[in-house]
Amino acid sequence: MAELSTVARPYAEALFGAACDDKAGLAAWADLVGELAQVAENPDVREVMSDPRLENAQRVEVFTSLIKSSLPQAVRNFIELLVENDRLLLLPIIATQFVALKNRREGTAQAEITSAFEMSEAQVSELVGALEVKFGLKLKPHVTVDHSLIGGVRVAVGDQVLDTSVKAQLARLRDTLAA
Repeated sequence: MAELSTVARPYAEALFGAACDDKAGLAAWADLVGELAQVAENPDVREVMSDPRLENAQRVEVFTSLIKSSLPQAVRNFIELLVENDRLLLLPIIATQFVALKNRREGTAQAEITSAFEMSEAQVSELVGALEVKFGLKLKPHVTVDHSLIGGVRVAVGDQVLDTSVKAQLARLRDTLAA
């Protein structure tokens, strides 16, 4: 996977540069890039885009016809470039990197919060407030429930993980006792 993200990085950076120069704004571009990625993730689309019988122009036409939003010329050119370089199926990775670049510019990050139990809005707000102080970023929480944690929460912000779940504490205790 690291190899694909390395290949996708220059495309994401180029797309981000074009988005920064556009008056539509980064949020609009992020939505559009997300839509492109969603279409590219579809197994049927992946199969069609891999069909060797299709010419590049046909691939571009088929792919752009599946996009509901109107496409600015810069995005059409980007799609043509991806098709020409046989990189269209990297769009989901490019979109992830695009959002990371957008978040870095805005000083925000996605916080993946996994809790053992349902959390109220107040609990989420309190947790996010404490995490924002710890990480020094404005966090956008995405909360999921995983009962196997037994208790507590696990938070992932970028490549940093804070795991205060009972399951993790039991694993640490087991490792300490086994050593």
